[in-house]
Amino acid sequence: MLRMEMQKLSNGNHHHDVEVPLDGGVPPEQEKFLQHKSDGSKHAQFTDFEGKTSFGMSVFNLSNAIMGSGILGLSYAMSNTGIVLFLILLMCIACLSCYSIHLLLTSAGVVGIRAYEQLGLRAFGHTGKILAAIIITLHNIGAMSSYLFIVKSELPLVIQAFLGQTSMSEEWFMNGNYLIIIVTVCIILPLTLMKHLGYLGYTSGFSLSCMVFFLSSVIYKRFNIPCPLEVFGNFSVSAVVPEDTCTAKFFTINQETAYTIPILAFAFVCHPEVLPIYTELSNPTKRRMQNIGNVSILGMFVMYFLTAIFGYLTFYGNTEAELLHTYSKVDPLDTLILCVRVAVLVAVTLTVPVVLFPIRRALLQLLFPGKPFHWARHIAIATCLLFAVNLLVILVPNIRDIFGITGATTAPSLIFILPGLFYIRIIPTEREPLKSRPKIQAACFTALGFVFMTMSLTFIGLDWMSGEKRSLGGH
Repeated sequence: MLRMEMQKLSNGNHHHDVEVPLDGGVPPEQEKFLQHKSDGSKHAQFTDFEGKTSFGMSVFNLSNAIMGSGILGLSYAMSNTGIVLFLILLMCIACLSCYSIHLLLTSAGVVGIRAYEQLGLRAFGHTGKILAAIIITLHNIGAMSSYLFIVKSELPLVIQAFLGQTSMSEEWFMNGNYLIIIVTVCIILPLTLMKHLGYLGYTSGFSLSCMVFFLSSVIYKRFNIPCPLEVFGNFSVSAVVPEDTCTAKFFTINQETAYTIPILAFAFVCHPEVLPIYTELSNPTKRRMQNIGNVSILGMFVMYFLTAIFGYLTFYGNTEAELLHTYSKVDPLDTLILCVRVAVLVAVTLTVPVVLFPIRRALLQLLFPGKPFHWARHIAIATCLLFAVNLLVILVPNIRDIFGITGATTAPSLIFILPGLFYIRIIPTEREPLKSRPKIQAACFTALGFVFMTMSLTFIGLDWMSGEKRSLGGH
Protein backbone atom coordinates (compact mmCIF):
# COMPACT_ATOMS: atom_id res chain seq x y z
CA MET A 1 0.00 0.00 0.00
CA LEU A 2 2.49 2.16 0.79
CA ARG A 3 4.13 5.28 0.05
CA MET A 4 7.30 5.59 2.06
CA GLU A 5 8.72 2.05 1.93
CA MET A 6 11.62 3.04 -0.29
CA GLN A 7 12.32 6.13 1.78
CA LYS A 8 14.53 4.00 4.00
CA LEU A 9 16.98 3.87 1.10
CA SER A 10 16.93 7.63 0.74
CA ASN A 11 17.21 8.62 4.36
CA GLY A 12 18.94 5.47 5.45
CA ASN A 13 21.93 5.91 3.18
CA HIS A 14 22.32 9.64 2.87
CA HIS A 15 24.36 10.04 6.00
CA HIS A 16 26.97 7.83 4.41
CA ASP A 17 27.03 10.04 1.36
CA VAL A 18 26.90 13.62 2.54
CA GLU A 19 30.06 14.54 4.33
CA VAL A 20 32.35 11.63 3.48
CA PRO A 21 34.06 11.72 0.09
CA LEU A 22 34.29 8.40 -1.69
CA ASP A 23 37.53 6.60 -2.53
CA GLY A 24 38.66 9.11 -5.09
CA GLY A 25 38.23 11.99 -2.65
CA VAL A 26 35.46 13.55 -4.74
CA PRO A 27 32.26 14.40 -2.84
CA PRO A 28 29.26 12.50 -4.27
CA GLU A 29 27.58 15.69 -5.45
CA GLN A 30 30.49 16.22 -7.84
CA GLU A 31 30.28 12.68 -9.22
CA LYS A 32 28.56 12.24 -12.54
CA PHE A 33 25.28 10.41 -12.02
CA LEU A 34 25.46 8.41 -15.21
CA GLN A 35 28.80 6.88 -16.02
CA HIS A 36 29.75 5.26 -19.30
CA LYS A 37 29.35 1.48 -19.27
CA SER A 38 33.05 0.87 -19.84
CA ASP A 39 33.94 2.88 -16.77
CA GLY A 40 32.56 0.34 -14.36
CA SER A 41 34.72 1.33 -11.42
CA LYS A 42 33.47 4.91 -11.31
CA HIS A 43 29.87 3.79 -11.71
CA ALA A 44 30.23 1.40 -8.77
CA GLN A 45 31.89 4.20 -6.85
CA PHE A 46 28.79 6.34 -7.10
CA THR A 47 26.18 3.70 -6.35
CA ASP A 48 28.21 1.53 -3.94
CA PHE A 49 27.12 -1.37 -6.17
CA GLU A 50 26.11 -2.00 -9.76
CA GLY A 51 22.41 -1.33 -10.24
CA LYS A 52 20.70 -4.64 -10.91
CA THR A 53 17.00 -3.81 -10.72
CA SER A 54 15.11 -4.45 -13.97
CA PHE A 55 12.71 -2.01 -15.64
CA GLY A 56 9.67 -4.03 -14.52
CA MET A 57 10.81 -4.35 -10.91
CA SER A 58 11.59 -0.63 -10.77
CA VAL A 59 8.04 0.14 -11.97
CA PHE A 60 6.73 -2.17 -9.21
CA ASN A 61 8.90 -0.43 -6.57
CA LEU A 62 7.85 3.07 -7.66
CA SER A 63 4.18 2.01 -7.84
CA ASN A 64 4.52 0.78 -4.25
CA ALA A 65 5.98 4.15 -3.30
CA ILE A 66 3.06 6.00 -4.92
CA MET A 67 0.32 3.72 -3.60
CA GLY A 68 -0.84 4.75 -0.16
CA SER A 69 -3.80 5.21 2.12
CA GLY A 70 -4.85 8.13 -0.08
CA ILE A 71 -6.65 5.64 -2.36
CA LEU A 72 -9.31 5.23 0.36
CA GLY A 73 -10.26 8.92 0.05
CA LEU A 74 -10.61 9.14 -3.73
CA SER A 75 -14.30 8.19 -4.00
CA TYR A 76 -15.07 10.87 -1.41
CA ALA A 77 -13.12 13.37 -3.49
CA MET A 78 -15.11 12.39 -6.59
CA SER A 79 -18.42 12.77 -4.72
CA ASN A 80 -17.44 16.40 -4.05
CA THR A 81 -16.27 17.32 -7.56
CA GLY A 82 -18.27 15.16 -9.97
CA ILE A 83 -16.83 12.62 -12.39
CA VAL A 84 -15.56 14.98 -15.13
CA LEU A 85 -13.97 17.55 -12.81
CA PHE A 86 -12.33 14.74 -10.79
CA LEU A 87 -10.92 13.17 -13.97
CA ILE A 88 -9.51 16.55 -15.11
CA LEU A 89 -7.89 17.17 -11.71
CA LEU A 90 -6.52 13.60 -11.52
CA MET A 91 -4.98 13.95 -15.00
CA CYS A 92 -3.44 17.32 -14.08
CA ILE A 93 -1.85 16.02 -10.86
CA ALA A 94 -0.56 12.89 -12.68
CA CYS A 95 0.99 14.91 -15.53
CA LEU A 96 2.51 17.44 -13.12
CA SER A 97 3.98 14.55 -11.09
CA CYS A 98 5.66 13.23 -14.27
CA TYR A 99 7.09 16.70 -14.98
CA SER A 100 8.30 16.92 -11.38
CA ILE A 101 10.19 13.61 -11.83
CA HIS A 102 11.77 15.10 -14.98
CA LEU A 103 13.02 18.10 -12.96
CA LEU A 104 14.45 15.84 -10.23
CA LEU A 105 16.20 13.53 -12.71
CA THR A 106 17.68 16.45 -14.66
CA SER A 107 19.00 18.05 -11.46
CA ALA A 108 20.41 14.72 -10.24
CA GLY A 109 22.01 14.09 -13.64
CA VAL A 110 23.97 17.34 -13.44
CA VAL A 111 25.43 16.84 -9.96
CA GLY A 112 25.23 13.08 -9.37
CA ILE A 113 23.11 12.83 -6.25
CA ARG A 114 20.93 9.96 -5.16
CA ALA A 115 18.84 11.39 -2.32
CA TYR A 116 16.20 14.12 -2.20
CA GLU A 117 17.85 15.83 0.78
CA GLN A 118 21.17 15.82 -1.04
CA LEU A 119 19.65 17.98 -3.78
CA GLY A 120 18.59 20.39 -1.03
CA LEU A 121 22.17 20.44 0.25
CA ARG A 122 23.53 21.18 -3.23
CA ALA A 123 20.90 23.83 -4.05
CA PHE A 124 20.69 25.73 -0.75
CA GLY A 125 23.47 24.37 1.46
CA HIS A 126 22.84 22.87 4.88
CA THR A 127 19.57 24.82 5.27
CA GLY A 128 18.20 23.19 2.12
CA LYS A 129 19.12 19.73 3.35
CA ILE A 130 17.45 20.32 6.72
CA LEU A 131 14.33 21.80 5.08
CA ALA A 132 13.96 18.83 2.72
CA ALA A 133 14.50 16.36 5.58
CA ILE A 134 11.90 18.12 7.76
CA ILE A 135 9.29 18.18 4.96
CA ILE A 136 9.85 14.48 4.19
CA THR A 137 9.64 13.68 7.92
CA LEU A 138 6.38 15.64 8.33
CA HIS A 139 4.95 13.93 5.26
CA ASN A 140 5.86 10.52 6.66
CA ILE A 141 4.23 11.44 9.99
CA GLY A 142 1.09 12.36 8.02
CA ALA A 143 1.24 8.97 6.28
CA MET A 144 1.70 7.16 9.62
CA SER A 145 -1.27 9.06 11.05
CA SER A 146 -3.49 8.06 8.13
CA TYR A 147 -2.52 4.38 8.58
CA LEU A 148 -3.29 4.45 12.30
CA PHE A 149 -6.56 6.25 11.62
CA ILE A 150 -7.54 3.33 9.37
CA VAL A 151 -6.82 0.99 12.32
CA LYS A 152 -8.93 3.25 14.57
CA SER A 153 -11.93 3.20 12.22
CA GLU A 154 -11.74 -0.35 10.81
CA LEU A 155 -10.57 -2.60 13.68
CA PRO A 156 -13.77 -2.08 15.76
CA LEU A 157 -15.80 -3.13 12.70
CA VAL A 158 -13.68 -6.28 12.27
CA ILE A 159 -14.17 -7.20 15.95
CA GLN A 160 -17.89 -6.48 15.60
CA ALA A 161 -18.11 -8.81 12.57
CA PHE A 162 -16.18 -11.62 14.31
CA LEU A 163 -18.51 -11.34 17.33
CA GLY A 164 -21.51 -11.50 14.98
CA GLN A 165 -22.93 -8.19 16.24
CA THR A 166 -24.81 -5.91 13.88
CA SER A 167 -24.40 -2.73 15.93
CA MET A 168 -21.56 -1.16 17.87
CA SER A 169 -21.55 -1.74 21.60
CA GLU A 170 -20.09 0.49 24.31
CA GLU A 171 -17.52 -2.13 25.36
CA TRP A 172 -13.95 -0.87 25.67
CA PHE A 173 -12.69 -3.33 23.04
CA MET A 174 -14.97 -1.67 20.46
CA ASN A 175 -13.44 1.75 21.10
CA GLY A 176 -11.03 2.68 18.29
CA ASN A 177 -8.95 4.97 20.52
CA TYR A 178 -8.16 2.13 22.95
CA LEU A 179 -7.51 -0.26 20.09
CA ILE A 180 -4.86 1.89 18.38
CA ILE A 181 -3.00 2.20 21.70
CA ILE A 182 -3.10 -1.60 22.16
CA VAL A 183 -2.00 -2.24 18.54
CA THR A 184 0.79 0.34 18.88
CA VAL A 185 2.15 -1.08 22.16
CA CYS A 186 1.78 -4.78 21.32
CA ILE A 187 2.67 -4.89 17.60
CA ILE A 188 4.07 -1.63 16.17
CA LEU A 189 6.43 -0.61 19.02
CA PRO A 190 8.26 -3.99 19.19
CA LEU A 191 8.74 -3.91 15.39
CA THR A 192 10.10 -0.36 15.47
CA LEU A 193 12.66 -1.36 18.11
CA MET A 194 14.40 -3.72 15.69
CA LYS A 195 17.82 -2.46 14.62
CA HIS A 196 17.18 -3.21 10.93
CA LEU A 197 14.05 -3.44 8.82
CA GLY A 198 14.69 -7.05 7.81
CA TYR A 199 11.62 -8.76 6.40
CA LEU A 200 9.46 -5.67 7.00
CA GLY A 201 10.97 -4.34 3.78
CA TYR A 202 8.83 -6.86 1.90
CA THR A 203 5.63 -5.33 3.27
CA SER A 204 5.28 -3.14 0.19
CA GLY A 205 4.56 -6.07 -2.14
CA PHE A 206 1.93 -7.43 0.24
CA SER A 207 0.42 -3.96 0.58
CA LEU A 208 0.05 -3.48 -3.18
CA SER A 209 -1.64 -6.91 -3.38
CA CYS A 210 -4.08 -5.79 -0.66
CA MET A 211 -4.93 -2.69 -2.67
CA VAL A 212 -5.58 -4.72 -5.83
CA PHE A 213 -7.86 -6.97 -3.72
CA PHE A 214 -9.57 -3.82 -2.39
CA LEU A 215 -10.11 -2.46 -5.93
CA SER A 216 -11.53 -5.80 -7.13
CA SER A 217 -13.96 -5.83 -4.19
CA VAL A 218 -15.04 -2.22 -4.85
CA ILE A 219 -15.81 -3.11 -8.51
CA TYR A 220 -17.66 -6.30 -7.49
CA LYS A 221 -19.72 -4.52 -4.81
CA ARG A 222 -20.78 -1.81 -7.27
CA PHE A 223 -23.03 -4.42 -8.93
CA ASN A 224 -24.25 -5.98 -5.66
CA ILE A 225 -25.31 -2.98 -3.58
CA PRO A 226 -28.64 -1.45 -4.60
CA CYS A 227 -29.32 2.25 -4.85
CA PRO A 228 -30.93 3.98 -3.01
CA LEU A 229 -28.83 2.57 -0.20
CA GLU A 230 -30.70 0.13 2.03
CA VAL A 231 -29.11 0.97 5.36
CA PHE A 232 -28.71 -2.16 7.47
CA GLY A 233 -31.29 -2.38 10.27
CA ASN A 234 -33.24 0.64 9.04
CA PHE A 235 -36.65 -0.73 8.03
CA SER A 236 -38.43 2.60 7.89
CA VAL A 237 -40.32 2.98 4.61
CA SER A 238 -41.56 6.48 5.34
CA ALA A 239 -38.24 8.18 4.55
CA VAL A 240 -38.46 10.11 1.29
CA VAL A 241 -35.48 9.53 -1.01
CA PRO A 242 -34.50 12.57 -3.10
CA GLU A 243 -34.80 11.96 -6.85
CA ASP A 244 -31.15 12.67 -7.60
CA THR A 245 -29.81 10.33 -4.88
CA CYS A 246 -28.75 7.73 -7.46
CA THR A 247 -27.72 10.18 -10.18
CA ALA A 248 -24.04 10.58 -10.92
CA LYS A 249 -22.90 14.21 -10.97
CA PHE A 250 -20.39 15.30 -13.62
CA PHE A 251 -19.55 18.70 -12.14
CA THR A 252 -20.26 19.76 -8.59
CA ILE A 253 -18.74 22.29 -6.20
CA ASN A 254 -19.42 22.28 -2.47
CA GLN A 255 -17.66 22.99 0.80
CA GLU A 256 -15.73 19.70 0.76
CA THR A 257 -14.38 20.27 -2.78
CA ALA A 258 -11.47 22.08 -1.08
CA TYR A 259 -10.13 18.68 0.03
CA THR A 260 -9.94 17.24 -3.49
CA ILE A 261 -6.58 18.61 -4.66
CA PRO A 262 -4.88 17.82 -1.29
CA ILE A 263 -6.26 14.25 -1.37
CA LEU A 264 -5.04 13.79 -4.97
CA ALA A 265 -1.64 15.33 -4.21
CA PHE A 266 -1.28 13.11 -1.13
CA ALA A 267 -2.10 10.07 -3.31
CA PHE A 268 0.68 10.81 -5.86
CA VAL A 269 3.68 11.65 -3.65
CA CYS A 270 6.58 9.34 -4.51
CA HIS A 271 9.29 11.88 -5.25
CA PRO A 272 11.71 11.20 -2.37
CA GLU A 273 11.88 7.58 -3.61
CA VAL A 274 12.63 8.37 -7.28
CA LEU A 275 16.39 8.85 -6.85
CA PRO A 276 17.05 5.73 -4.72
CA ILE A 277 15.16 3.65 -7.32
CA TYR A 278 17.20 5.38 -10.09
CA THR A 279 20.38 4.42 -8.23
CA GLU A 280 19.43 0.72 -8.18
CA LEU A 281 18.31 0.61 -11.82
CA SER A 282 20.27 -1.56 -14.23
CA ASN A 283 21.56 0.42 -17.24
CA PRO A 284 20.49 3.72 -15.64
CA THR A 285 19.69 6.48 -18.09
CA LYS A 286 17.48 9.51 -17.54
CA ARG A 287 15.12 8.48 -20.34
CA ARG A 288 14.78 4.95 -18.90
CA MET A 289 14.02 6.26 -15.40
CA GLN A 290 11.58 8.85 -16.77
CA ASN A 291 9.75 6.04 -18.59
CA ILE A 292 9.59 4.09 -15.31
CA GLY A 293 8.06 7.15 -13.65
CA ASN A 294 5.56 7.65 -16.48
CA VAL A 295 4.49 3.97 -16.53
CA SER A 296 4.14 3.86 -12.71
CA ILE A 297 2.07 7.04 -12.60
CA LEU A 298 -0.10 5.87 -15.51
CA GLY A 299 -0.73 2.55 -13.73
CA MET A 300 -1.68 4.30 -10.51
CA PHE A 301 -3.81 6.80 -12.45
CA VAL A 302 -5.89 3.93 -13.89
CA MET A 303 -6.14 2.19 -10.49
CA TYR A 304 -7.07 5.41 -8.71
CA PHE A 305 -9.73 6.34 -11.26
CA LEU A 306 -11.32 2.85 -11.20
CA THR A 307 -11.41 2.87 -7.39
CA ALA A 308 -12.87 6.37 -7.27
CA ILE A 309 -15.56 5.87 -9.91
CA PHE A 310 -16.77 2.44 -8.76
CA GLY A 311 -16.80 3.55 -5.12
CA TYR A 312 -18.67 6.74 -6.04
CA LEU A 313 -21.20 4.93 -8.27
CA THR A 314 -21.93 2.59 -5.34
CA PHE A 315 -22.70 5.22 -2.69
CA TYR A 316 -23.03 8.53 -4.61
CA GLY A 317 -23.58 11.32 -2.06
CA ASN A 318 -23.29 8.93 0.91
CA THR A 319 -19.58 8.25 0.25
CA GLU A 320 -17.49 8.77 3.39
CA ALA A 321 -13.95 10.15 3.60
CA GLU A 322 -12.65 6.62 4.20
CA LEU A 323 -14.37 4.44 1.57
CA LEU A 324 -13.99 1.09 3.34
CA HIS A 325 -15.90 2.44 6.33
CA THR A 326 -18.94 3.21 4.14
CA TYR A 327 -19.59 -0.49 3.43
CA SER A 328 -20.47 -1.12 7.10
CA LYS A 329 -23.69 0.85 6.50
CA VAL A 330 -24.92 -1.84 4.11
CA ASP A 331 -24.01 -5.06 5.92
CA PRO A 332 -21.63 -5.05 8.92
CA LEU A 333 -21.20 -8.84 8.59
CA ASP A 334 -20.32 -8.97 4.88
CA THR A 335 -17.62 -11.66 4.50
CA LEU A 336 -15.86 -10.16 1.45
CA ILE A 337 -15.56 -6.70 3.00
CA LEU A 338 -14.41 -8.33 6.26
CA CYS A 339 -11.57 -10.04 4.34
CA VAL A 340 -10.63 -6.73 2.67
CA ARG A 341 -10.65 -4.99 6.06
CA VAL A 342 -8.40 -7.62 7.64
CA ALA A 343 -5.96 -7.47 4.67
CA VAL A 344 -5.80 -3.66 4.75
CA LEU A 345 -5.41 -3.61 8.54
CA VAL A 346 -2.49 -6.07 8.43
CA ALA A 347 -0.88 -4.07 5.61
CA VAL A 348 -1.15 -0.66 7.32
CA THR A 349 -0.09 -2.03 10.72
CA LEU A 350 3.07 -3.55 9.24
CA THR A 351 3.79 -0.41 7.24
CA VAL A 352 3.84 1.99 10.20
CA PRO A 353 7.26 0.65 11.36
CA VAL A 354 8.55 0.81 7.76
CA VAL A 355 7.60 4.49 7.63
CA LEU A 356 8.98 5.18 11.11
CA PHE A 357 12.51 3.91 10.32
CA PRO A 358 13.41 6.75 7.89
CA ILE A 359 11.83 9.36 10.19
CA ARG A 360 14.06 8.13 13.01
CA ARG A 361 17.12 8.14 10.75
CA ALA A 362 16.38 11.71 9.65
CA LEU A 363 15.92 12.86 13.27
CA LEU A 364 19.15 11.15 14.33
CA GLN A 365 20.94 12.95 11.49
CA LEU A 366 19.48 16.33 12.47
CA LEU A 367 19.82 16.00 16.27
CA PHE A 368 22.83 13.69 16.71
CA PRO A 369 24.98 13.97 13.57
CA GLY A 370 27.98 11.66 13.54
CA LYS A 371 27.04 9.89 16.79
CA PRO A 372 27.32 6.07 16.85
CA PHE A 373 24.25 3.85 17.29
CA HIS A 374 22.84 3.88 20.81
CA TRP A 375 19.86 1.83 21.99
CA ALA A 376 18.56 4.57 24.32
CA ARG A 377 18.24 7.09 21.44
CA HIS A 378 16.87 4.37 19.14
CA ILE A 379 14.09 3.46 21.60
CA ALA A 380 13.34 6.99 22.83
CA ILE A 381 12.78 8.46 19.35
CA ALA A 382 10.48 5.57 18.32
CA THR A 383 8.47 5.87 21.56
CA CYS A 384 8.09 9.66 21.28
CA LEU A 385 7.06 9.47 17.61
CA LEU A 386 4.45 6.77 18.27
CA PHE A 387 3.11 8.67 21.29
CA ALA A 388 2.76 11.86 19.21
CA VAL A 389 1.09 10.07 16.27
CA ASN A 390 -1.32 8.20 18.58
CA LEU A 391 -2.27 11.47 20.29
CA LEU A 392 -2.84 13.11 16.90
CA VAL A 393 -5.04 10.24 15.65
CA ILE A 394 -7.10 10.18 18.86
CA LEU A 395 -7.73 13.94 18.68
CA VAL A 396 -8.42 14.21 14.91
CA PRO A 397 -12.10 13.44 14.23
CA ASN A 398 -11.85 12.59 10.53
CA ILE A 399 -9.24 11.01 8.24
CA ARG A 400 -10.19 13.72 5.74
CA ASP A 401 -8.39 16.24 7.95
CA ILE A 402 -5.15 14.19 7.83
CA PHE A 403 -5.41 13.82 4.03
CA GLY A 404 -6.27 17.52 3.74
CA ILE A 405 -3.51 19.04 5.87
CA THR A 406 -0.76 16.67 4.67
CA GLY A 407 -1.93 17.00 1.06
CA ALA A 408 -2.06 20.80 1.32
CA THR A 409 1.38 21.32 2.92
CA THR A 410 4.03 18.62 2.50
CA ALA A 411 2.66 17.11 -0.73
CA PRO A 412 2.83 20.34 -2.82
CA SER A 413 6.28 20.99 -1.31
CA LEU A 414 7.61 17.58 -2.41
CA ILE A 415 5.89 17.52 -5.82
CA PHE A 416 5.95 21.17 -6.96
CA ILE A 417 7.94 23.61 -4.87
CA LEU A 418 11.23 21.85 -4.04
CA PRO A 419 11.83 20.11 -7.43
CA GLY A 420 11.29 23.44 -9.23
CA LEU A 421 13.61 25.33 -6.87
CA PHE A 422 16.25 22.58 -7.07
CA TYR A 423 16.17 22.72 -10.87
CA ILE A 424 16.54 26.52 -10.99
CA ARG A 425 19.45 26.50 -8.51
CA ILE A 426 21.34 23.39 -9.66
CA ILE A 427 21.24 23.63 -13.49
CA PRO A 428 24.19 25.92 -14.40
CA THR A 429 23.22 29.31 -15.84
CA GLU A 430 25.74 28.88 -18.68
CA ARG A 431 23.76 25.79 -19.75
CA GLU A 432 20.32 27.30 -19.14
CA PRO A 433 20.10 31.05 -18.39
CA LEU A 434 17.49 32.17 -15.88
CA LYS A 435 15.35 33.51 -18.73
CA SER A 436 15.49 30.25 -20.69
CA ARG A 437 12.17 28.45 -21.26
CA PRO A 438 12.96 25.39 -19.04
CA LYS A 439 13.82 27.59 -16.05
CA ILE A 440 10.77 29.82 -16.56
CA GLN A 441 8.64 26.64 -16.69
CA ALA A 442 10.27 25.40 -13.48
CA ALA A 443 9.60 28.78 -11.81
CA CYS A 444 5.93 28.66 -12.90
CA PHE A 445 5.74 25.06 -11.60
CA THR A 446 7.06 26.20 -8.20
CA ALA A 447 4.63 29.13 -8.17
CA LEU A 448 1.79 26.72 -8.96
CA GLY A 449 2.78 24.71 -5.87
CA PHE A 450 2.54 27.83 -3.70
CA VAL A 451 -0.87 28.67 -5.25
CA PHE A 452 -2.15 25.11 -4.60
CA MET A 453 -0.90 25.25 -1.02
CA THR A 454 -2.33 28.69 -0.27
CA MET A 455 -5.73 27.98 -1.86
CA SER A 456 -6.08 24.55 -0.24
CA LEU A 457 -5.15 25.77 3.23
CA THR A 458 -7.46 28.80 2.89
CA PHE A 459 -10.49 26.72 1.87
CA ILE A 460 -9.79 24.01 4.46
CA GLY A 461 -9.47 26.73 7.11
CA LEU A 462 -12.81 28.23 6.02
CA ASP A 463 -14.41 24.77 6.18
CA TRP A 464 -13.08 24.25 9.70
CA MET A 465 -14.27 27.66 10.86
CA SER A 466 -17.76 27.08 9.49
CA GLY A 467 -17.95 23.87 11.49
CA GLU A 468 -20.24 22.25 8.94
CA LYS A 469 -18.49 18.88 8.78
CA ARG A 470 -19.95 15.63 7.61
CA SER A 471 -19.81 13.07 10.39
CA LEU A 472 -17.70 10.04 9.71
CA GLY A 473 -19.63 7.91 12.16
CA GLY A 474 -16.29 7.46 13.91
CA HIS A 475 -15.71 5.69 17.18
